Amino acid sequence: MTCPLPDFIIPVFPPPETDLPFPVAWLKSDHPVPYPEAVAFMEARVASIRDGSAPQAIWMLQHPALYTAGTSARPQDLLMPDRFPVYASGRGGQYTYHGPGQRVIYVMLDIKAFGGDVRCFVHALEAWGIAALGHLGVVAEPRADRVGLWVARGAGREDKVAAIGVRVRRWISFHGMAINAHPNLSHFSGIIPCGISDHGVTSLADLGNPATMADLDAALIATFAETFAPLAQT
Repeated sequence: MTCPLPDFIIPVFPPPETDLPFPVAWLKSDHPVPYPEAVAFMEARVASIRDGSAPQAIWMLQHPALYTAGTSARPQDLLMPDRFPVYASGRGGQYTYHGPGQRVIYVMLDIKAFGGDVRCFVHALEAWGIAALGHLGVVAEPRADRVGLWVARGAGREDKVAAIGVRVRRWISFHGMAINAHPNLSHFSGIIPCGISDHGVTSLADLGNPATMADLDAALIATFAETFAPLAQT
């Protein structure tokens, strides 16, 4: 069964060059997408990728303000349960905030086509975020003991600029990465993001970086091939 695009999703035009031996559709939403609708589309697209009726896809979007609980979420880390809607999520990780000003990138990709190693695939996702942020002049790094991408602020302080959480179903990934461009950072105070209370959260705007959402999208498109094409299998 083919997976048609709903009205709130449009193809990125012109289609980005990916240097891959198979097609990957780049999709975008111009307005915040409610979380249940986003999950429903991902579920349908994953099934269509699996049965061969739709190409793999990368979807760039934003959500209205909400919290999601990953499979390892602890109830005590939801500090303000009535502040925004809270949704259970099948992705890995703990509590995460999504909202306007944050670029969410959902990756619906066949991991077997990218080498068949889930850990390597997640590292490539991290490397993509690092490369895209570096394209904008931001030095972000992973940490062995903390999920996500982090920016050193000096005096031992490190703040998270991007969250990463992936789910895999029959070798097809979904969910993905969220990079803070210019969200309202006070909205993160309703949770302990990813269960980490010893470090803060930042954004491009908070770092004094003038990049727009369009700039971030361009950086993501420009750096995808360098991180994922080396993994691709014919």
